[in-house]
This record gives sequence, C-alpha cells and structure tokens, in this order.
Amino acid sequence: MVDGPFTAFKDVNESFTALKDGLMTQTLLVVPSTADAGLARTCLGLVRALDRRGVNVAFVKPVAQPRHDGSPDRSAALVAAISALRPPEPLSTAQLEQQLGEGGVDTVLEKIVAAWEPVYGRSDVVIVEGLSPGPAWLYASELNQALARALDADVLVVGRWPLEHVGRQDWVGPGAEPAPDLIKGTIEDLAETLAITASGYLSGERARVVGCVIRSLPATVPAAVAQLGEALSRHGLRLLAGVPHRPELAWLRVRDLVRELDPKVLYEGDLSRRIKDVAVFAQAVPGGLRVLTEGRLVVVPGDRHDVIMAACLAALNGTRLAALLLSAGIVPDPRVWELAQAAAATGLPILVADYDSYETANRVRAVDPGLPVDDLERIDGVVNAIADALDEAWLESLRGPARSRRLSPAAFRYQLVERARAADACVVLPEGTEPRTLQAAVTCAERGIARSVLLGPPDEVAALARGLGLQLPAGVSAVDPRTVAERYVAPLAALRRHRGWNEDLAREHLTDPIMVGTMMLQQGEVDGLVAGALHTTAATVRPALQVLGTRPGTRLVSSVFFMCLPDEVVIYGDCAINPRPDAEDLADIAIQSAATARALGIEPRVAMISFSTGTSSAGSDVDKVAEATRIVHEREPDLAVDGPLQYDAAAIASVARSKRPGSTVAGRASVFIFPDLDTGNTTYKAVQRSAQVVSIGPVLQGLAKPVNDLSRGAMIDDIIYALALTAIQSRAG
Repeated sequence: MVDGPFTAFKDVNESFTALKDGLMTQTLLVVPSTADAGLARTCLGLVRALDRRGVNVAFVKPVAQPRHDGSPDRSAALVAAISALRPPEPLSTAQLEQQLGEGGVDTVLEKIVAAWEPVYGRSDVVIVEGLSPGPAWLYASELNQALARALDADVLVVGRWPLEHVGRQDWVGPGAEPAPDLIKGTIEDLAETLAITASGYLSGERARVVGCVIRSLPATVPAAVAQLGEALSRHGLRLLAGVPHRPELAWLRVRDLVRELDPKVLYEGDLSRRIKDVAVFAQAVPGGLRVLTEGRLVVVPGDRHDVIMAACLAALNGTRLAALLLSAGIVPDPRVWELAQAAAATGLPILVADYDSYETANRVRAVDPGLPVDDLERIDGVVNAIADALDEAWLESLRGPARSRRLSPAAFRYQLVERARAADACVVLPEGTEPRTLQAAVTCAERGIARSVLLGPPDEVAALARGLGLQLPAGVSAVDPRTVAERYVAPLAALRRHRGWNEDLAREHLTDPIMVGTMMLQQGEVDGLVAGALHTTAATVRPALQVLGTRPGTRLVSSVFFMCLPDEVVIYGDCAINPRPDAEDLADIAIQSAATARALGIEPRVAMISFSTGTSSAGSDVDKVAEATRIVHEREPDLAVDGPLQYDAAAIASVARSKRPGSTVAGRASVFIFPDLDTGNTTYKAVQRSAQVVSIGPVLQGLAKPVNDLSRGAMIDDIIYALALTAIQSRAG
C-alpha cells in the first residue's frame, strides 16, 4: 500500500469541515492502541453516557470488520440494541479493499461523508468507530489517521490492561501490598503504547487526541487509575476513563454455549444461566464435590452415573449449577435419567457433547466471549461500566450549545437511579419470598437505589437467596410478617374503628403480608411499599386506601405509566385504576400526572385526549374532556394543558399545525390523559406491544404515602424501577 491514497483528500476534508462547522456538530473518532482494545464496547459506553445526559448523539461504523470467526460485524446491531439509533450502513470489507487497491481512498471518504450528512444534521456528537488492526487489516492505522483528517475529528485512544495480567494474583506482594515494580512497568509500557498511537494523529499545530480510555484495570491495583493518569500526563495525554475489570461481565449464558458448540440438549432448563467457570469432575464422589458450586458448568462423561446423581442432588438442594455437560457423546442410562429429571425441573440444563471431557472443557473455554446482540443484560453491564467511568466534566463539554437537551429513555432511567440514590429510602416488599422480588431487592441495595425489607420467614428468604446464587447485602433484611403482626393490631383497629373494625378483625386482616407492610409504612418504619408480582392490583391498593388514604387536597388515587419511546419518555394516565372518571376526576388525574412528571425531570405539557380535537365534534364524552381542561386551567393556570386533543394532534407536530395551530401542547405533549380506563389501558398496551416500547409502571398517585403496584408478569428490571420510583416519591413531599 502506497502513502499517496491516504493523503489525497484535501477537497473532502474542506467540504466536510464546512458542513460540520455549520451544524456545530462534534466528531469523535475512537481508535485502538492494540488489536484487543475493545473499540465497539467503548463506543457503546460513550453513546450511553451521552444519551443519559440528553445529548443528541449518533454512531457510525465506516467499515464493517468481520469477527475472527467469520461472523458479521456486530457494532451497529449492538448500538441498536441499547438505543434508538439506527446507524448508516457501513462499507463492506470487499468494497473498501477494492477502492484502496485501485488507489481510490478519496472515493471511499466521499462515500462515508455522503452517508453521514443526514446524521450530522440532527446530532451534537457523532461517535465514529475506527478500524482495529490485525493480520488482514495492516492498513487500519493509516486509514484511521486518514479518517481523522478528513472528518476533522477529535480522537479518543482506547487501550487495555495487558490481558495476561487481568485477574493475576501475583500483583500483590507480602501483606497484600501492591507489587510496585510489576505495576510501574506495566503502567509505563501501557502509557508509552498509547503515546505512540496518539503521535499518529497530529495535524500541524493541532494534537487531535483528546484523551484515553483504559479498560480492564485489575481490582488488585486500586491506585492504577491515578498512576496511569500521571504516566499519561507525562506524554501530554489525558486519562478520560479507567474502567475496572469485572469478571461477571464476561460470563456467557448457557444459551450462548449451545449456539456456539451445538451440543445435544437432553433438557433445556434455564438457558439464561451464567457460566462463571467450567470444571471437569474427574474425581470420585465425594472427593470431587467441591466442583459443584453455583454458576459452574460441570463437564463429566455421560456414564459417570455417580457424578450425575451427585450433581442432581446438589441442584435439588438449591445449588444453582450453570449446566451439566455430559462428554464422550454418552447419554445416561434411562433409569438414571428418569431419576435425574427431578433435578432438571429445577432449571438445570443438561447437555451432551461428542468430545472427551478435557476437549469439551477446552472448547467451552474457547467460545467467543464477545457480546451477543440478544444478551441485553450483559450488554447493559458492559456499557454502563464504561459510561460510569468516563470523566463527567469532559462528557459535559461535548454537548453542543446549539441544541437543547432531550430526555431519552436512557437519560430518564439514569436520572431515575440517581434521584433514588439521593432519596436513600427504605421500601417494604411484602412478597419477600418471590424470586424476582428478591433479586431486585439485592440489585437495588448493591447499586444504592433503595434499601429493602423483605416480608417472609428469614430462613426461607436465605434459602431462596442461596438457590439464586445471591448473598443478602447490608441494605436488605428479612422479617417474618407473622412474628410482627401483633404489634400493629391496636393501631390498625384504631384507624378503622369508624368502619366498625375491632382488634379481632384487625388481627384477621394482618394475616395478609401486604396489610402488614402497609402498617409498617403507616407507622413510619419504612418509606414506601411495592407489591403485585403475586397479587392483583386490588389486593395491593385496597390496604393502602384503608390505612393510608389519599394525600390532602387530592380527590382520588390514579396511576401513570412512563412510556420509553425510541427518542423520548412520555407519561400516560390513567391506565390502571379509574374506570370512568368524571370531569373533576380527569382534572385531578391531569394535575397529579403533571406533578409526577416534574418530580422525575419531565417538563409537563398535558394533552387531554379525546376522539375529537377542539370543537370539531360534540357530545357528552368530548364535553367531559373540555370541562376537565377548563378545571385544570382554573386550578393550575401556569400548567401547559390543552384539550380535547386527538392523539395524533397531541403527539405529531405536522398534524398539530393543521388541527390545533398555536397550541403550546399540541404536537409536543409529554403527558397524555385518557378519558377513561378502556381508552388508556388499550392504548398503553397497544403501544407497548406493537411498537416494542418499554413501559415503567403503573406508578400510583394520590396516596398519602407511596405504594406501587407491579404486573404479575413483571421482570426483575420492572421491579427495580418500581423501587426507584417509590424511593423518589417518598421524598417528593
């Protein structure tokens, strides 16, 4: 390859710089210092960090690079998995190499610029993933440098702590002190490698490199970030993120193993289990029992019936093995298999591979550790680890001054977690022995979102935790509701005396854990309550209405859903509680929903939804919405509200201009108030299912203290966000 093609792009550079300057858009080219730096992951982390802050961010991968196993490039698909972005189609490797072979890098760069022009028109920051070097990509560094000049891009250099050192135990010396010589040498070598890469991005007097990201820093070297920062500064470079190594972010699912190795599946079980480790059970029982630990993939010949039975007994006793992988292509004796099926019912996957035990184990270890596009849990973990490590001040400096912030779904969830952490609330969970609820409580405590009190016998909660491979952190406690119910008998009887309750009736109601949790909330022992994973909405809300009542000045209890649309978050109310609200009820729901929007960082622009816009139709249903709008104007004159509005007039600017010109709400509504439960519930479910929109809720409004209901099909993340919202509500006043 000659140098000429990489320097002959002056016209492309000038035209693109003019375009970029006119749009006030910043380009950030992410390039590697080594082949295994992790460009795609770093780009994903940048997209997430900027999206959280409401920055209009875009992503571009100029050239698709097939993976080492020949599978397609995943970058664009991974970005689409974590955001609403749909990156432009990259050039194929064949297209690029044809152009470069003919000396046509100008044409390549022109195609890239042409593909990106629409992206720049709507973005503050464009993240560009450079090329990674390799045996088939000897020109990667030169092309990255050409891209930086052609796009007038700032450059972020990505490095990685030496892979062979990650997780090593000899990084600490006697007395658990760091081994200074080993650490210093590695840090200096890493800084020098990054500096050499950065030197290729000088442009006249301008040093394009704005900083460095280093991944996989070992936890055994807590001072590594500061020391790396100092070493880089001596080379004139800035450390923008030191991302710690977290081994759990490399754990594959059993599903990934099945997809890669294609073993015979005797029993599918729970293929979402994570493989923390792989071990060959080579000893006889009981010597090899130490192998049977949570998260371990156990490899054993299919005719080792003693080991198979030991593994099955371990599963039945609550040890959550990742899977049992039978080697040598041997299927267990049918009589043993019949006994093993009881363990399979616990969710233990049982697979058969055709290789011997050690080759099978080696093939498992060699499975590509890259991010599968469908593993959203792991993608989120990897992306958040990088986003959390990035320098806050530098991220804030990237937002262009020409555009206002938006509240993307990622930004909303990020704000939700941050506000919940600040609230430092304790939430009671009456369904404390329900697995999803327990996992959500542990996650919330570990992330500082909320502390939890699980209602359930402590020994049952502890056994469930062990079976799920969890340890209860300090922020999670278990209380048996049967042992504490008696202390609430007298207070509950007093609260309901006007309804004829005596202590015997109160004691009967306190056999319900939700009533016990509600009394804990009423007595000020906790800050909020979340239930519904096992109970109906009525079962969750009834005790709250009986014991807590409504907030002063509030007419009724209502609900909202936060609908995480691709580019924004809007509120739908009421979609869960009030079947046929009258005009006064609708006005109250609208005012409550606007207050909820403000508490969560959403500017309320309230659309009162009807089948008619303005005065285009008449009838009692339209009149009700019009009257509700008048009442809201009267009670909250500073609140932006309009109605009656059809949904399209409320949501779409072009429709609003023709149907409701001059409205401050139409075309840009953030809070949608539906005229009845039929309309609200149907609309929320239709949008959620048909458009694959994530919804958070229902969030209850109007109660004197925060109580929130879950869907019985709630996922763990749904419960986590319900806890976060409850924590925020507890401090909202």
